[in-house]
Amino acid sequence: MTVTDIHPLDAALRMTPQHDGSVHTQAPAAYWNMVGPYGGITAAQMLQAVLQHPQVLGDPLSITVNFAGPVEAGDVRIEATPVRTNRSTQHWTVLMGQRNAQGELVVSTTATVITAVRRETFSLDDIAHPAMPDPQSCERFDTRGAMEWLQRYDMRVVQGAIPKTWDDSGHESISQLWVRDEPARALDFPALTALSDVFFPRVWLRRARRVPAGTVGMTVYFHASSEQLTKQGDKHLLAQASAQAFRNGYFDQTAQLWDSEGSLLATSHQIVYYKE
Repeated sequence: MTVTDIHPLDAALRMTPQHDGSVHTQAPAAYWNMVGPYGGITAAQMLQAVLQHPQVLGDPLSITVNFAGPVEAGDVRIEATPVRTNRSTQHWTVLMGQRNAQGELVVSTTATVITAVRRETFSLDDIAHPAMPDPQSCERFDTRGAMEWLQRYDMRVVQGAIPKTWDDSGHESISQLWVRDEPARALDFPALTALSDVFFPRVWLRRARRVPAGTVGMTVYFHASSEQLTKQGDKHLLAQASAQAFRNGYFDQTAQLWDSEGSLLATSHQIVYYKE
């Protein structure tokens, strides 16, 4: 990527304000999954619509995204509405939709976002980061021939790689890896949102069986300040994910992302559909 090129993530986050208060963008082909953009980039676009809104207060505290239907290729409309603003917190609803052949707006994704003005107070991480080798000493995950969105990340898996043999021999659902944008890009809140969804479905690892699966809902909790993200720059993040229960076609998975110095930046929780 030359200095005149735009990073794929920045291209995906380009939005044009409309007279009705919404913004228009594109479903990014650079982050395509099997039937549409991967969920992390959709969540990042919805957060970006809030962050560039003229009424936004503070930094993101959380985002909850519900994937109601597929995002098709082409134009996308996002409407971010501040439903209540308090002294230090602000609550948003966000809708993503596209026009069908009849010109009707069909909602594909809904979200709620909380932003907040953070203040200096008692702070610590109550969950320890796992001991990991230096990212440069870890083998990079080979994404050749994989889905397009995987080309957008440099992943270095330490534990819990995608199974090489689908033989029902799985016994753990935990993965630990180093990850950053590819090409390397300075970290910000939309990038952190997308990075919170880089993990393949835990059911694949737990069962070593590649069953159909897809995220239904995802929440990301931001523990980092803007200053912490700036300090992190474009270095690798330490990421970990594991499942908690698989039952009747759905499972949940939790994830944690630490900066290069071991400070917890974000946690996430997903509910994921799977099929036999």
